[in-house]
Amino acid sequence: MVLTAGQAGDNPQLMPVIDAIAVPTGARPRCRPQVLIADKAYSHASTRILLRARGIRAVIPQRSDQIAHRRSKGPAGGRPPAFDADIYKLRNVVERAFNRLKQWRAIATRYDKHARNYRAGIVLAAIVMFWL
Repeated sequence: MVLTAGQAGDNPQLMPVIDAIAVPTGARPRCRPQVLIADKAYSHASTRILLRARGIRAVIPQRSDQIAHRRSKGPAGGRPPAFDADIYKLRNVVERAFNRLKQWRAIATRYDKHARNYRAGIVLAAIVMFWL
């Protein structure tokens, strides 16, 4: 989890979040996801290039302006990036988790003055959600 200012964009924080992944497996922790499922906010060429360089498959729908720009170029626009609609349907699990987190009033309204306290509240809520 990376906590940023409210006006900060999501896309610049993607790589720090991926770098922080360490899933315990019993031996060496797993640090690279096989697939990244994201919404249209992450649909940028630089994001796709970075994910491809790390060997992570991106399941990100294209924005309508990107589709129109590619089509306006004709054959020189290239082919669209691969998109698996069946895998993308799994994104609702994350959205539901965010909705459950926002049931906690202090998280939804961000009462805490300091970022460390707010992050601690999110971690506590996530632990409680996991155990229930």
